Amino acid sequence: MYDHRRLGRELELFDTDPLMGAGLPYWLPDGATVRHVLEEYVREVERAAGYRHVYSPVLGKRELYEISRHWSHYGDDMFPPMRLGGEEVVLRPSLCPHHALIYRSRAHSYRELPLRIAEVGAMYRSELSGVLGGLTRVRAIQLNDAHIFCTPDQAVGEARDALRLIRRAYADLGIRAARFRLSLPGEGGKYVAGDAVWERAGGLLREVLDGEGVPYEAVAGEAAFYGPKIDVQVVDSAGREATLSTVQIDFHQPERFGLQYVGADGAKHRPVMVHRSIIGSVERVVAQLVEEHGGAFPVWLAPVQLVVLPVAEEQRAVAEALVRRASALGLRVELVGPEVGSLGARIRGARLVPYQAVIGAREAEGDQVALRLRDGRRVGVMSGAELVRRIGERVAARGGALWGCA
Repeated sequence: MYDHRRLGRELELFDTDPLMGAGLPYWLPDGATVRHVLEEYVREVERAAGYRHVYSPVLGKRELYEISRHWSHYGDDMFPPMRLGGEEVVLRPSLCPHHALIYRSRAHSYRELPLRIAEVGAMYRSELSGVLGGLTRVRAIQLNDAHIFCTPDQAVGEARDALRLIRRAYADLGIRAARFRLSLPGEGGKYVAGDAVWERAGGLLREVLDGEGVPYEAVAGEAAFYGPKIDVQVVDSAGREATLSTVQIDFHQPERFGLQYVGADGAKHRPVMVHRSIIGSVERVVAQLVEEHGGAFPVWLAPVQLVVLPVAEEQRAVAEALVRRASALGLRVELVGPEVGSLGARIRGARLVPYQAVIGAREAEGDQVALRLRDGRRVGVMSGAELVRRIGERVAARGGALWGCA
């Protein structure tokens, strides 16, 4: 594996500046492209799975986090409150209290449930400087988060479906899960009280894991302060393990916020809140992708998918026409002309671009290209139209192969 901190900077995906502060990386154009494609991917997957997307503010009153108990159980990881008139507001450490308020803003019937609310939203953690590093541990986080409000008998099915979405996303992204962990409470005052509730939620998550045939380890002391969770663990280039994706079943926050729905019996009932994140934080998933792929991202995710290389200036017009054709079909394409250097140097410079279309005098005469793949294979000569069509098919399929069968 590669160190994403070094390679990410070499590939000009992200960087940092002391004036912005530790743990606050900024995204350069290629990194911003990867981030945008990831966010659109996860929104597409969620829409197809019945999620509705929202936006919520990154600030909330201190009172909000006192109700959720983040303030009392998670305060050491939150930034200090800011005075705003006679109130105190806080940068949110989590999206779930905001989504609970969104649910609470309307009356709900059992017929509407499950209600799946999703957001790619910012949250902030007051991480100590000694644990910060690259994109894996940051203070400003863009989280792919969602909360499902459902009846108690729907909770296992919703958590199971969330776990399936995670496994599908890992297959699409080419990410390997190191292990699955059932994170349970430990000793001490870190966790909200209520042994029966913890046992109930933990039992439901065990049912999900056992039903899916997923091998897992139960580990005490790794739960969220409000409930147990399924953690999908990954390993970085230094062998350090971290959580990337989670599924949680929460009985605590629906109680704290007084969430309700009207059941078939006409009475008011308490929903269950299923938390889940398919790809975790955008920062951490990009770090993992860089390390696992060495910057050679899957075709659909690559910042540049096709580079067009005219051998000489005489082929520039044909090359520009191919760029326009590829761009019109939504491909991310660049032209690198002879003014940049020799053809060999330009090919080496584009070594991580999935497809390299070389246009010499012979190819230009027939509106053709000589195609090279980043793995060194030379596919041969084909028309520009066929090239664009076939790359488009590979992007749409999100397969792992550059050419031929996935």
